[in-house]
Amino acid sequence: MDSKKSLSPAQKTIVGVQFLFVAFGATVLVPLLVGLDPSTALFTAGLGTLIFHLVTKGKVPIFLGSSFAFVAPIIKATELYGLPGTMSGLVAVGAVYGLMSALVKWRGIGFIKTLFPPVVIGPVIILIGLSLAGSGVNMAKENWPLALIALLTAILASLLGKGMIKLIPIFCGIIVGYIAGAVFGVIDFEPIVAAPWFAFPQFVKPELSWGAVIFMIPVTIAPIIEHIGDVYAINEVTGKDFVKDPGLHRTMLGDGLACVAAGLIGGHPVTTYSEVTGAISLTKITDPTVIRIAAVTGIV
Repeated sequence: MDSKKSLSPAQKTIVGVQFLFVAFGATVLVPLLVGLDPSTALFTAGLGTLIFHLVTKGKVPIFLGSSFAFVAPIIKATELYGLPGTMSGLVAVGAVYGLMSALVKWRGIGFIKTLFPPVVIGPVIILIGLSLAGSGVNMAKENWPLALIALLTAILASLLGKGMIKLIPIFCGIIVGYIAGAVFGVIDFEPIVAAPWFAFPQFVKPELSWGAVIFMIPVTIAPIIEHIGDVYAINEVTGKDFVKDPGLHRTMLGDGLACVAAGLIGGHPVTTYSEVTGAISLTKITDPTVIRIAAVTGIV
Protein backbone atom coordinates (compact mmCIF):
# COMPACT_ATOMS: atom_id res chain seq x y z
CA MET A 1 0.00 0.00 0.00
CA ASP A 2 1.29 3.46 -0.91
CA SER A 3 0.14 5.11 2.28
CA LYS A 4 1.34 8.54 1.24
CA LYS A 5 -1.23 8.66 -1.55
CA SER A 6 -4.08 6.70 -0.02
CA LEU A 7 -4.47 8.39 3.39
CA SER A 8 -6.08 11.74 4.05
CA PRO A 9 -4.62 14.05 6.74
CA ALA A 10 -7.43 13.02 9.10
CA GLN A 11 -6.71 9.33 8.52
CA LYS A 12 -2.98 9.87 9.08
CA THR A 13 -3.77 11.60 12.37
CA ILE A 14 -5.95 8.73 13.58
CA VAL A 15 -3.37 6.11 12.61
CA GLY A 16 -0.61 8.19 14.20
CA VAL A 17 -2.48 8.35 17.49
CA GLN A 18 -3.01 4.59 17.24
CA PHE A 19 0.76 4.06 16.90
CA LEU A 20 1.28 6.17 20.02
CA PHE A 21 -1.16 3.92 21.89
CA VAL A 22 0.92 0.93 20.77
CA ALA A 23 4.03 2.48 22.33
CA PHE A 24 2.25 4.13 25.27
CA GLY A 25 2.20 1.19 27.69
CA ALA A 26 5.92 0.43 27.60
CA THR A 27 6.93 4.09 27.34
CA VAL A 28 5.06 4.89 30.57
CA LEU A 29 5.76 1.61 32.38
CA VAL A 30 9.55 1.89 32.16
CA PRO A 31 9.87 5.23 34.01
CA LEU A 32 7.42 4.00 36.65
CA LEU A 33 9.70 1.01 37.26
CA VAL A 34 12.75 3.22 37.85
CA GLY A 35 11.04 6.11 39.65
CA LEU A 36 11.06 8.65 36.82
CA ASP A 37 8.19 10.87 35.70
CA PRO A 38 5.99 9.21 33.01
CA SER A 39 4.98 12.61 31.59
CA THR A 40 8.65 13.40 31.02
CA ALA A 41 9.10 9.99 29.38
CA LEU A 42 6.29 10.70 26.91
CA PHE A 43 7.77 14.12 26.21
CA THR A 44 11.26 12.74 25.58
CA ALA A 45 9.89 9.88 23.47
CA GLY A 46 8.11 12.36 21.23
CA LEU A 47 11.02 14.78 21.16
CA GLY A 48 13.50 11.97 20.55
CA THR A 49 11.44 10.60 17.67
CA LEU A 50 11.32 14.02 16.02
CA ILE A 51 15.10 14.39 16.45
CA PHE A 52 15.57 10.94 14.92
CA HIS A 53 13.42 11.86 11.92
CA LEU A 54 15.29 15.13 11.47
CA VAL A 55 18.65 13.36 11.39
CA THR A 56 17.39 10.59 9.09
CA LYS A 57 15.87 13.10 6.65
CA GLY A 58 12.33 12.01 7.54
CA LYS A 59 12.73 8.74 5.64
CA VAL A 60 12.62 6.03 8.33
CA PRO A 61 9.23 5.15 9.91
CA ILE A 62 10.58 4.35 13.37
CA PHE A 63 9.27 5.47 16.77
CA LEU A 64 11.56 5.87 19.79
CA GLY A 65 10.29 5.01 23.26
CA SER A 66 11.61 4.25 26.74
CA SER A 67 14.26 1.51 26.70
CA PHE A 68 13.82 -1.53 28.98
CA ALA A 69 17.55 -2.24 28.72
CA PHE A 70 18.29 0.57 31.19
CA VAL A 71 15.77 -0.32 33.91
CA ALA A 72 18.12 -2.18 36.28
CA PRO A 73 21.16 0.05 35.56
CA ILE A 74 19.19 3.25 36.28
CA ILE A 75 17.83 1.87 39.55
CA LYS A 76 21.34 0.92 40.71
CA ALA A 77 23.00 4.09 39.39
CA THR A 78 20.41 6.25 41.16
CA GLU A 79 21.25 4.50 44.43
CA LEU A 80 24.97 5.05 43.90
CA TYR A 81 25.17 8.47 42.24
CA GLY A 82 21.75 10.10 42.67
CA LEU A 83 19.29 10.96 39.91
CA PRO A 84 21.12 14.06 38.55
CA GLY A 85 24.36 12.08 38.36
CA THR A 86 22.59 9.20 36.62
CA MET A 87 21.29 11.64 34.00
CA SER A 88 24.89 12.52 33.08
CA GLY A 89 25.50 8.81 32.52
CA LEU A 90 22.52 8.71 30.18
CA VAL A 91 23.93 11.62 28.20
CA ALA A 92 27.10 9.54 27.83
CA VAL A 93 24.96 6.75 26.36
CA GLY A 94 24.06 9.09 23.52
CA ALA A 95 27.75 9.88 23.04
CA VAL A 96 28.47 6.16 22.56
CA TYR A 97 25.81 6.05 19.86
CA GLY A 98 27.53 9.02 18.23
CA LEU A 99 30.87 7.21 18.33
CA MET A 100 29.35 4.11 16.73
CA SER A 101 27.73 6.32 14.09
CA ALA A 102 31.12 7.83 13.25
CA LEU A 103 32.72 4.37 13.02
CA VAL A 104 29.98 3.14 10.66
CA LYS A 105 30.40 6.24 8.51
CA TRP A 106 34.18 5.77 8.45
CA ARG A 107 34.48 1.98 8.12
CA GLY A 108 31.19 1.19 6.38
CA ILE A 109 28.41 -1.27 7.20
CA GLY A 110 30.83 -4.19 6.92
CA PHE A 111 32.36 -3.02 10.19
CA ILE A 112 29.04 -3.53 11.99
CA LYS A 113 28.50 -6.92 10.37
CA THR A 114 31.91 -7.99 11.65
CA LEU A 115 31.39 -6.56 15.13
CA PHE A 116 27.75 -7.68 15.48
CA PRO A 117 27.04 -10.54 13.05
CA PRO A 118 23.47 -11.87 12.67
CA VAL A 119 24.29 -14.71 15.06
CA VAL A 120 24.74 -12.04 17.75
CA ILE A 121 21.98 -9.61 16.78
CA GLY A 122 19.24 -12.26 16.50
CA PRO A 123 19.61 -13.85 19.95
CA VAL A 124 19.95 -10.47 21.68
CA ILE A 125 16.69 -9.20 20.17
CA ILE A 126 14.97 -12.50 21.01
CA LEU A 127 16.16 -12.26 24.61
CA ILE A 128 14.92 -8.67 24.90
CA GLY A 129 11.53 -9.72 23.53
CA LEU A 130 11.28 -12.76 25.78
CA SER A 131 12.22 -10.71 28.83
CA LEU A 132 9.33 -8.35 28.07
CA ALA A 133 6.79 -11.07 27.27
CA GLY A 134 6.16 -11.59 30.96
CA SER A 135 4.84 -8.03 31.30
CA GLY A 136 2.10 -8.64 28.74
CA VAL A 137 1.19 -12.03 30.19
CA ASN A 138 1.02 -10.63 33.72
CA MET A 139 -1.27 -7.82 32.58
CA ALA A 140 -3.50 -10.28 30.70
CA LYS A 141 -3.69 -12.56 33.75
CA GLU A 142 -5.52 -9.82 35.64
CA ASN A 143 -8.55 -10.47 33.43
CA TRP A 144 -8.19 -13.12 30.72
CA PRO A 145 -11.70 -12.63 29.22
CA LEU A 146 -11.09 -8.91 28.61
CA ALA A 147 -7.60 -9.57 27.25
CA LEU A 148 -8.97 -12.14 24.79
CA ILE A 149 -11.83 -9.85 23.73
CA ALA A 150 -9.38 -7.05 22.93
CA LEU A 151 -6.98 -9.41 21.14
CA LEU A 152 -9.66 -11.10 19.04
CA THR A 153 -11.17 -7.73 18.11
CA ALA A 154 -7.81 -6.47 16.86
CA ILE A 155 -7.20 -9.68 14.88
CA LEU A 156 -10.66 -9.64 13.29
CA ALA A 157 -10.41 -5.94 12.44
CA SER A 158 -7.09 -6.58 10.71
CA LEU A 159 -8.25 -9.65 8.80
CA LEU A 160 -11.87 -8.78 7.99
CA GLY A 161 -12.09 -5.01 8.37
CA LYS A 162 -12.73 -2.72 5.42
CA GLY A 163 -11.60 0.83 4.81
CA MET A 164 -10.63 2.77 7.92
CA ILE A 165 -11.36 -0.17 10.26
CA LYS A 166 -8.59 -2.18 8.62
CA LEU A 167 -6.15 0.66 9.32
CA ILE A 168 -6.88 0.87 13.05
CA PRO A 169 -7.17 -2.72 14.36
CA ILE A 170 -5.29 -1.87 17.55
CA PHE A 171 -7.60 1.07 18.25
CA CYS A 172 -10.55 -1.24 17.69
CA GLY A 173 -9.15 -3.71 20.21
CA ILE A 174 -8.62 -0.95 22.78
CA ILE A 175 -12.09 0.54 22.32
CA VAL A 176 -13.99 -2.76 22.38
CA GLY A 177 -11.92 -3.99 25.33
CA TYR A 178 -12.62 -0.79 27.24
CA ILE A 179 -16.34 -0.95 26.53
CA ALA A 180 -16.40 -4.59 27.64
CA GLY A 181 -14.55 -3.63 30.81
CA ALA A 182 -17.13 -0.93 31.54
CA VAL A 183 -19.98 -3.40 30.96
CA PHE A 184 -18.37 -5.94 33.29
CA GLY A 185 -17.86 -3.25 35.91
CA VAL A 186 -14.08 -3.69 36.23
CA ILE A 187 -13.14 -0.11 35.32
CA ASP A 188 -12.69 2.38 38.14
CA PHE A 189 -13.57 5.83 36.78
CA GLU A 190 -12.59 7.73 39.94
CA PRO A 191 -8.87 8.05 39.02
CA ILE A 192 -9.91 9.35 35.59
CA VAL A 193 -12.21 11.97 37.12
CA ALA A 194 -9.60 13.00 39.70
CA ALA A 195 -6.68 13.16 37.24
CA PRO A 196 -5.65 16.63 35.98
CA TRP A 197 -6.36 17.45 32.35
CA PHE A 198 -2.82 18.72 31.85
CA ALA A 199 0.45 17.62 33.49
CA PHE A 200 3.80 19.26 32.82
CA PRO A 201 6.93 17.11 32.64
CA GLN A 202 9.16 17.12 35.72
CA PHE A 203 12.56 17.99 34.30
CA VAL A 204 15.79 17.07 36.10
CA LYS A 205 19.06 18.94 35.54
CA PRO A 206 21.97 16.51 35.13
CA GLU A 207 25.12 16.78 37.24
CA LEU A 208 28.37 15.31 35.95
CA SER A 209 29.27 12.06 37.68
CA TRP A 210 32.14 10.12 36.12
CA GLY A 211 31.09 7.08 38.13
CA ALA A 212 27.65 7.13 36.51
CA VAL A 213 29.20 7.68 33.08
CA ILE A 214 31.49 4.66 33.44
CA PHE A 215 28.62 2.63 34.90
CA MET A 216 26.25 3.34 31.99
CA ILE A 217 28.54 3.08 28.96
CA PRO A 218 28.73 -0.76 28.82
CA VAL A 219 24.93 -1.00 28.99
CA THR A 220 24.74 0.74 25.61
CA ILE A 221 25.81 -2.40 23.75
CA ALA A 222 22.39 -4.10 24.08
CA PRO A 223 20.26 -1.19 22.75
CA ILE A 224 22.76 -0.62 19.91
CA ILE A 225 22.33 -4.24 18.83
CA GLU A 226 18.55 -3.83 19.18
CA HIS A 227 18.74 -0.68 17.06
CA ILE A 228 20.54 -2.51 14.25
CA GLY A 229 18.02 -5.34 14.33
CA ASP A 230 15.07 -2.93 14.27
CA VAL A 231 16.48 -1.06 11.27
CA TYR A 232 16.78 -4.34 9.37
CA ALA A 233 13.25 -5.25 10.50
CA ILE A 234 11.76 -2.01 9.17
CA ASN A 235 13.66 -2.67 5.93
CA GLU A 236 11.71 -5.92 5.56
CA VAL A 237 8.39 -4.31 6.45
CA THR A 238 8.73 -1.40 4.00
CA GLY A 239 10.70 -3.11 1.24
CA LYS A 240 13.33 -0.35 1.41
CA ASP A 241 16.99 -0.33 2.46
CA PHE A 242 17.42 2.28 5.18
CA VAL A 243 20.88 0.88 5.97
CA LYS A 244 22.01 2.54 2.73
CA ASP A 245 19.59 5.49 2.53
CA PRO A 246 19.69 7.50 4.74
CA GLY A 247 22.32 5.16 6.21
CA LEU A 248 22.83 3.25 9.44
CA HIS A 249 25.20 5.97 10.63
CA ARG A 250 22.32 8.46 10.50
CA THR A 251 19.85 6.21 12.31
CA MET A 252 22.42 5.60 15.07
CA LEU A 253 23.21 9.30 15.33
CA GLY A 254 19.51 10.14 15.53
CA ASP A 255 18.99 7.58 18.29
CA GLY A 256 22.05 8.88 20.14
CA LEU A 257 21.00 12.52 19.99
CA ALA A 258 17.56 11.49 21.24
CA CYS A 259 19.21 9.81 24.25
CA VAL A 260 21.30 12.94 24.89
CA ALA A 261 18.16 15.09 24.81
CA ALA A 262 16.44 12.72 27.25
CA GLY A 263 19.38 12.79 29.66
CA LEU A 264 19.63 16.58 29.58
CA ILE A 265 16.05 17.06 30.78
CA GLY A 266 15.65 14.08 33.12
CA GLY A 267 13.94 11.60 30.84
CA HIS A 268 14.47 7.89 30.31
CA PRO A 269 16.83 6.90 27.45
CA VAL A 270 14.97 5.94 24.30
CA THR A 271 15.35 3.17 21.76
CA THR A 272 13.74 2.01 18.54
CA TYR A 273 10.38 0.38 19.29
CA SER A 274 9.77 -3.02 17.69
CA GLU A 275 6.11 -2.98 18.74
CA VAL A 276 5.45 0.04 16.53
CA THR A 277 7.29 -1.68 13.68
CA GLY A 278 4.93 -4.60 14.24
CA ALA A 279 1.94 -2.24 14.07
CA ILE A 280 3.29 -0.84 10.80
CA SER A 281 3.53 -4.38 9.44
CA LEU A 282 -0.04 -5.06 10.58
CA THR A 283 -1.58 -1.91 9.09
CA LYS A 284 0.74 -1.61 6.05
CA ILE A 285 1.03 2.13 6.78
CA THR A 286 4.69 2.98 6.17
CA ASP A 287 4.51 6.76 5.81
CA PRO A 288 7.01 8.36 8.27
CA THR A 289 4.63 11.32 8.59
CA VAL A 290 2.30 9.09 10.61
CA ILE A 291 5.12 8.35 13.07
CA ARG A 292 5.83 12.06 13.45
CA ILE A 293 2.16 12.63 14.23
CA ALA A 294 2.48 10.00 16.97
CA ALA A 295 5.56 11.82 18.29
CA VAL A 296 3.83 15.21 18.41
CA THR A 297 0.82 13.63 20.13
CA GLY A 298 3.14 12.15 22.75
CA ILE A 299 4.63 15.58 23.46
CA VAL A 300 1.20 17.17 23.78
